[in-house]
Amino acid sequence: MAGGENGEHGGSGNRLESILNSHTLPLHKRLLLASGVEIRLLFHLAAPAVIVYMVNYVMSMSTQIFSGHLGNLELAAASLGNNGIQVFAYGLMLGMGSAVETLCGQAYGAQKYDMLGIYMQRSTILLAATGIPLAIAYVFSRPILILLGQSPEIAKYASIFVCGLIPQIFAYAANFPIQKFLQAQSIVAPSAFISTATVLLHLVLSWLVIFKLGLGLLGASLVLSVSWWIVVAAQFVYIATSRRCRLTWTGFTWQAFTGLPEFLKLSTASAVMLCLESWYFQILVLIAGLLKNPELALDSLSVCSP
Repeated sequence: MAGGENGEHGGSGNRLESILNSHTLPLHKRLLLASGVEIRLLFHLAAPAVIVYMVNYVMSMSTQIFSGHLGNLELAAASLGNNGIQVFAYGLMLGMGSAVETLCGQAYGAQKYDMLGIYMQRSTILLAATGIPLAIAYVFSRPILILLGQSPEIAKYASIFVCGLIPQIFAYAANFPIQKFLQAQSIVAPSAFISTATVLLHLVLSWLVIFKLGLGLLGASLVLSVSWWIVVAAQFVYIATSRRCRLTWTGFTWQAFTGLPEFLKLSTASAVMLCLESWYFQILVLIAGLLKNPELALDSLSVCSP
């Protein structure tokens, strides 16, 4: 099992049940005590997950901030590359990876612990395969952006930025299944600690690579890709060494390559539901690039967007 953390959650559940079933406490007292137990339990689970997603956003945002110090054109290119192209891959990968959450939750509830590791590997294989055409699209991002009506100069610099994000695609392919694998076991705090430490390292590396080594936009995006791979590597090391995952992670297996068509159908359905939420902002960025002064429009959008 997941260990101490799950034991704590089970204890909270028992306390909640005993409070609600108590015949000695008045109704308002029971509701008040039960609400306190539920809030503490939800906070314990939700706060680390919120930190993970916020830190992931901070890494991308800080990369755009560093790019802005290079010049207005570079900021516009980073905004177009990060929010106009990278968001497409992020939405697709996150949507497809979310299928693992349902399957791992079901397997964990049915005490089929070894299936969690198989589902995680199976999802990673599918997402990595999906990343290949996405990487090809990144390589040809310049003509694609020009075809969509973007400024040729901004498209040129954006394509440089996007090429440095190609390794990030495959980091997504590993990261999202890993996160869902851990969340299904209510293991959320380690990911929060790893992400927080990584964002601090990301800031230092970005400063060194961009300003000291002078690698510019390409260096900024490469550091972002490296940071995502650091998160993936650290999480996998935790899974491989933690006793809390000893039943759910039993090592690599060829069984992960079976049942891929059925898994793909489920992942595609999951992706459709979540992709639209992230792609609407991508459309907004592309529309901003069609305005009379696209550099100023993209710069403004990069600064003002949430």
